Amino acid sequence: MSPRRSYDQYCSAARALDVVGDRWTLLIVRELLAGPRRYTDLHADLPGVSTDVLASRLKDMERDGLTTRRRLPPPGAAYVYELTGRGRELLPVLVALSGWGRAELGERRPTDAVRAHWFALPLLRLLEGPGLVEVRLEEGDFHLHVGAEDGPVYGEGPAPTEPDARLTVDSATCAAVSRGETGLLDAVRDGRITVTGEGPLAKALLRDV
Repeated sequence: MSPRRSYDQYCSAARALDVVGDRWTLLIVRELLAGPRRYTDLHADLPGVSTDVLASRLKDMERDGLTTRRRLPPPGAAYVYELTGRGRELLPVLVALSGWGRAELGERRPTDAVRAHWFALPLLRLLEGPGLVEVRLEEGDFHLHVGAEDGPVYGEGPAPTEPDARLTVDSATCAAVSRGETGLLDAVRDGRITVTGEGPLAKALLRDV
């Protein structure tokens, strides 16, 4: 385990960056907001990270109290990593960082990887919960637990139960919403996002349609 580096500054922002400022750390948190995940799943959804760096970051995060590692009972019998309460407190930090980064997003580059669930953070910033939302994209389906106080914030695939709202959207529109070029409600009104469902979230999105 690598020794913790420090800015040696008596400042809460500097202390926070001592813990989460290393490259990949916050993106690992982003992935673990989906709940417990195996090392191989994390590696698959963090294209570009080496196995050595990922293993090192996970050890550092466990040491710093952001994650824990446990073994699943049979028949799984695999080790998974999950966020602690302290690690989960980084959710609003990531949501705010996602909002700040809208201006940096631009058009997708040929070398850019994409996963459907990476659109979860921008949508969490725009949706008013609580409620379960299913999102259907060309890259795949994912679901959001908007306003969740514990447990997974999002998950891959369809919603585990009937969602409060189901959003069907193409990637170009989702990207435009993520960049702040198009408002979520505007995209719904223009028919670029189709909303179905009977829950409060669906009714709020369809209020002005």
